[in-house]
Amino acid sequence: MRQGAMEAVEARGIGDALRAMAERDGSNAHRYVHGEELNSGPFAARNLADAAHYLCLLHGRHPGVVDFAAEKTAEPEARKWLEQAIDGFSRERIFIGNLTVAAGPQPSTVGHTESEQAVLAQRHAIETLAQSERKGCALGAAAALVIDWREIRSVLNAAADKLSVEAPGCQLPDSEETYAMIDALGGSPALRRAIAFGAEQVLVQHRGLWDLLEAREAAREDW
Repeated sequence: MRQGAMEAVEARGIGDALRAMAERDGSNAHRYVHGEELNSGPFAARNLADAAHYLCLLHGRHPGVVDFAAEKTAEPEARKWLEQAIDGFSRERIFIGNLTVAAGPQPSTVGHTESEQAVLAQRHAIETLAQSERKGCALGAAAALVIDWREIRSVLNAAADKLSVEAPGCQLPDSEETYAMIDALGGSPALRRAIAFGAEQVLVQHRGLWDLLEAREAAREDW
């Protein structure tokens, strides 16, 4: 974990530290998420379909991050949150599956095999975090996914609109519930650092996905 993030955990508390981390490093902070190419440009539908496919590859498999985290988390303060997150994400998997079916094949892009391998490596990294034996790491990974998914959902909703797919309401815990759950855990400095580490690394992987999708869009510019 970066030194600055570690200092924030100790100085501000874990909930506030995660909030700052999500604002600084989450999907909402990535240029491509709000860029014209993805949202309103002439090839927005194609780019949104590409994003839906890769988000499905990253998070569409069951069991996923929140399911693994539930197996690794014994703290009673987290149980209700985890139950809601598991149920909510099962619905999100159905949604992104429907989007990929409606989108059809991914847009032809140079380096497609390498892109797919990169996202599979990201999925492996995230699932490894969610199955970590380090107490708190898996819960931090799950918390970051749920927090960041609210921003990712805006992209999926835009894809649904382009593809004429009904977008159901998101049933995941909202961000304030997530921060409150994390704060309620209390715990040792080691637990708080492990939560922050798991969260930070998930956001790193999401940022890497948006970088990849932006690069794929650029590679298709003249196609």
